[in-house]
Amino acid sequence: MTTETQLPDPDRGHLLRVLGVTFGIAVVVGGVIGQGILRTPGVVAEGVQSPAWIIALWALCGLVAFIDSMSTVELAASIRQTGGPYAFARRAFGSLTGLAVGVCDWLGNMGGIAFIAVVFGEYLHRLGILTGVPIGWLALMAVICVGCVQWLGTKVGGRSQEIGSAVKAALFGVLILGLFFAPRGTPVATEVEPATAVALTFAGVVMALRAISGTYYGWNGAAYFCEEVVDPGRSIAKATFSGIAVVTAIYVLANVAYLQVLTPAEMAGSNLVAADAAGRVFGEAAGPVVTAVSLISLVTILNAMVMVFPRVLFAMAREYQVPKLSDVAANGTPRLALIATVVTGGLLATIGVYETLLIFSTALLALMSVLVNAAAIVVRIREPGLERPWKMPLYPLPALIALAINATLFVVFVVEDPATTAKAFGALAVLILVAWIATRRKPVAS
Repeated sequence: MTTETQLPDPDRGHLLRVLGVTFGIAVVVGGVIGQGILRTPGVVAEGVQSPAWIIALWALCGLVAFIDSMSTVELAASIRQTGGPYAFARRAFGSLTGLAVGVCDWLGNMGGIAFIAVVFGEYLHRLGILTGVPIGWLALMAVICVGCVQWLGTKVGGRSQEIGSAVKAALFGVLILGLFFAPRGTPVATEVEPATAVALTFAGVVMALRAISGTYYGWNGAAYFCEEVVDPGRSIAKATFSGIAVVTAIYVLANVAYLQVLTPAEMAGSNLVAADAAGRVFGEAAGPVVTAVSLISLVTILNAMVMVFPRVLFAMAREYQVPKLSDVAANGTPRLALIATVVTGGLLATIGVYETLLIFSTALLALMSVLVNAAAIVVRIREPGLERPWKMPLYPLPALIALAINATLFVVFVVEDPATTAKAFGALAVLILVAWIATRRKPVAS
């Protein structure tokens, strides 16, 4: 069995293997670090008010992401097909399960694209930019602009992600250093109401862990580009693990910096800890500083998502040989898949349906993670002779640990909101049925 999917028609073009490890790190860092590290520390401090525990939990979630990533990295290094979890599920469980995972991944993240674009519009208004333009239209324009960058090809899109992620990391570095070393200014008036210190509880730790784990989502970004990264058997591992290490370092250092300025009780009363900490140090200049950091963060996440998820749609279309949708331009961009992604994400941003998709996607994406962990074990058993340039150490322990964690999260999400979860799976079942009916007469690419 070949490890590379061949296009059924070479005249339709092909993805270009022009990306390197630097891009892989950039798509991880750029696709992960965003509003979470600016806002989530307040939620974490509500559950845990010990500085040592706060830092430990942020580091622990980085370790969990590292362990979870081992299944994805092994699959990506050995299967080497575009599409990320879709390609892994298809290889391990067959076309129908692969189709279900691909639809879930693509549709759920359309809500993510829309949400991020809307927040981008809100922050532009906060800076007094284009305040006469509705936020929904600003969000649509943001998605279109990022789509235009990706239209220019894989090299241009990859380089834009590298530059954006580097700028983002530098800005966070400046913010962290500023909080560490800048002279303390006069505290400005904020809406922070210090919470009463509470004892460490199991419920508080769970609340903190859930909040932190969400800020690490997106660490698997490099795995979607297995047919475009040079030497994917090794590069995906280097990019993913290095990216997670960079993200973890920034998250831990940012929280250490916040705690240099604010007490855990003050953090627990804040819905934007970074702004309150910066206000304590920089005074009135804090607002524009944090907003600028936020804007760069949002743009790089949006750019990463608009580059990643057309690959999922393209991979599904290629498997079932859907005309045009499986075509690739000479510059390496699957343009019709890109258009479909931009249009869907952009329209959701203007009409607000993205909120429903975000709620729906939580349990679905947790289940998708479970399937990826299981796929690593299944492929090992079924294909013991498959070339594996990178193998997870202590197999199958990392996959089993990650599977248990993701399964627990899935159960928690279902128990917390069974009605929404039922709707999510009902909607997914309908979409899968429609996709299956539309493609069942299509020959499946080998």
